[in-house]
Amino acid sequence: MVVSYIVSHSAMALLLVLSSSLQALVVAAASAAAAGGRPPPAMFVFGDSTLDVGNNNYLPGPDVPRANKPYYGIDFPGSLPTGRFSNGYNIADYLAKSMGFASSPPPYLSLAPSTSRLVLTPRGNGVSYASGGAGILDSTNAGNNIPLSKQVQYFKSTKSQMATKLGSRATNLLLSNSVFLFSVGSNDLFVFATAQASESQNKSAAEQQRDVATLYTSLISNYSATITELHAMGARKFGIINVGLLGCVPAARLSSHGATGACLDGLNELASGLDDALASLLASLASRLPGFVYSLADYYGLSAATFEDPAASGYTDVADACCGGGRLGAEADCLPNATVCSNRDQHAFWDRVHPCQRGTMLAAQNFYDSRPGRYTAPINFKQLAYTSL
Repeated sequence: MVVSYIVSHSAMALLLVLSSSLQALVVAAASAAAAGGRPPPAMFVFGDSTLDVGNNNYLPGPDVPRANKPYYGIDFPGSLPTGRFSNGYNIADYLAKSMGFASSPPPYLSLAPSTSRLVLTPRGNGVSYASGGAGILDSTNAGNNIPLSKQVQYFKSTKSQMATKLGSRATNLLLSNSVFLFSVGSNDLFVFATAQASESQNKSAAEQQRDVATLYTSLISNYSATITELHAMGARKFGIINVGLLGCVPAARLSSHGATGACLDGLNELASGLDDALASLLASLASRLPGFVYSLADYYGLSAATFEDPAASGYTDVADACCGGGRLGAEADCLPNATVCSNRDQHAFWDRVHPCQRGTMLAAQNFYDSRPGRYTAPINFKQLAYTSL
């Protein structure tokens, strides 16, 4: 049963991270710091469409995924489509507000043409490099997004210009106290699962399992290299959101056999395996990188609890897309000619793959201020934000 598997996954992942005595010390220190520390000076955002606030609007090409048309942004102030893959705000927005910022960090590509803006903005709230369709691997949806490796290069350019204008000492101090937010990996798994499905008839079960193991190795290796490189450039505080229940998004349900639109267990298991590997990676990095502090948000576990008891979160529909068309609202994209539900706050999903605004708000609330060990480990995002280094 999907739910029982999910719950066991969540418990295993959190226990794995909490097992180290070093992490216990981090929890104690972070709790004390959160009680009297200062808010972070900036937030730097990396990842995919779950965090993108408009970078893809600046990318050329007809195949770039963009959220720059109605009905995206219908619940954003002014009902404006901003490039967020949501009917309103996204998780980055709500986390930024929780950390005391007036707004989410703006997209890097909106700032890059102006050196002065690129330098001044990080002093105000940070920069977002997140890009819809991006993956941990460069090959994921290649050519139609800003892959994670390029996002890191954009940050390197940002830091260089900051150091030139502000000086290395001031820049390093700002970066060491800033939060580096990540949500990435879903697109890599979607692409892999699609390819594996088309090749399944030609491969044995053992060969398919070896492919999965190879994929995990590549993803974790790249994730590790990314965090290590950012740490070398001065990043210390990392907020990492793991991969949620990919098999339960409307687009995945649409592919399931039968008329019920059930979750795809295989895709959920693929996400679960990556999440376990990610938890192990972060615990390892914490023991090796000086000053490295992190909070791992369990989007998988939160989604599991939500789908097990939708009414507890105020949902009446956790299967259909609010904006789209056809079966489950997932046979058509969210475009100006799409059908849009009126009870958006009661829908878990906005379009074929993305949550509604209210869902992102609930996720941000849980990641920011819930009891550590519930949906975050070893500390929550609030403790991470206020930790003084």
